[in-house]
Amino acid sequence: MNFDDRFARELPELAIPWQAEKFPEPRILVLDETLARELEADTTNPEGLLTSPHAVAQAYAGHQFGGYSPRLGDGRALLLGEVDGRDIHLKGSGRTPFARGGDGLAAVGPMLREYVMSNAMHALGIPTTRSLAVLTTGATVYRETPLPGAILVRVAASHLRVGTFQYARATGDLDLLKRLAEHARDRHHPGADGPLGLYESVIAAQAELIAKWMLAGFIHGVMNTDNMTISGETIDYGPCAFLDGFDPATVYSSIDHAGRYAYGNQPLIGAWNLARLGEAMLPLFSDDEDKAVKLATEALEGFKPRYQQAWTAGMRAKLGTRDDSLIDEITAELQEEKHDYVRFFRTLSGFARGTQAAPSSAAWVARWRALDPDPDAMDRVNPIYIPRNHLVEEALAAATDDSDLDPLHHLLSAVTRPFDERPGLERYAEPAPTAFCDSYQTFCGT
Repeated sequence: MNFDDRFARELPELAIPWQAEKFPEPRILVLDETLARELEADTTNPEGLLTSPHAVAQAYAGHQFGGYSPRLGDGRALLLGEVDGRDIHLKGSGRTPFARGGDGLAAVGPMLREYVMSNAMHALGIPTTRSLAVLTTGATVYRETPLPGAILVRVAASHLRVGTFQYARATGDLDLLKRLAEHARDRHHPGADGPLGLYESVIAAQAELIAKWMLAGFIHGVMNTDNMTISGETIDYGPCAFLDGFDPATVYSSIDHAGRYAYGNQPLIGAWNLARLGEAMLPLFSDDEDKAVKLATEALEGFKPRYQQAWTAGMRAKLGTRDDSLIDEITAELQEEKHDYVRFFRTLSGFARGTQAAPSSAAWVARWRALDPDPDAMDRVNPIYIPRNHLVEEALAAATDDSDLDPLHHLLSAVTRPFDERPGLERYAEPAPTAFCDSYQTFCGT
């Protein structure tokens, strides 16, 4: 691939030239062949996917679980450069100056998790970074037990984050902050009118993204400001998961002890993160700080109605009607009965076409049926296959413990065509066993 070094060229203060470690035996484990063709990537030489003369570690800051860290950056990652305007990025490629005591490496399981999750999110129509490939390195990674090492090759609109702006603001270099805003506008929101217009565009993109997460039952798990993109793509699939039974308080991440990033909190955290972006950009809105704060506050007030509009439209589509009068009643029942979130809506469309029993005996069912919902339209937005948590863990365990990729490929076959019911895939539509759901936790991808 021919890499453009635009990020490092335009924002050298945010880039440290660096190269990936040399690994004993890099080998492609899984590859998105369609994406490889789009990028004209040479996949015959695995080492070629890991090298670029323009590779850099990117600098950024961030609030992690509410606490500010002034210097985070790519501790185990590298930006190789851009191809056709898209970032090509490595994860698990070795220590960088931002490593903060870590070994800079990654294990097969977490990298395959991101591969599965990003493929599924893309198939669901949710903006996301993409996974070009996962490579095994031939090295051993030491965590609680020795594990096979791996590198993810990630593709993204960019890796600009809220934390990138926080880092630039903290330098006190107003020119750098201005150049960063111009770089972000040109790449992602070219129609934005100045820095304030850029801020408003990011607010709108994130409101719509988080609404899509909520509609799909997706829990990011670690919504730190360094994990929120300026482009509006989902990034960094660490302790992420999908809902089983519907409960806004659901938390799967083992490190989220207070439930900060629970499913139902995601819109609130999104707005909180965007407030931090506004703070970082204040000097660009006006030389008068009071006026700048007023402008930022007014812009941020647009998040809630934009999110609510996107979520309500999505719920109408999921219910197959243009009527939103039953949404509150139905979501209340989902929560009260802890219905399996994905299965509930597919069963509802089956009931609408007369092939399945209703998923509920509540009074709203008759009123909803009287609205003449369109089951075919419902099936175009309500998936039957998602990366169910028990199936993801099964696939990752087989790949890690037995070098068996068959469960992974079978899972990918289902979730990359999530709306099309197919014979032979019944187990991928079944809810997880209750015992699994009661004890399931996810872990940050290391």
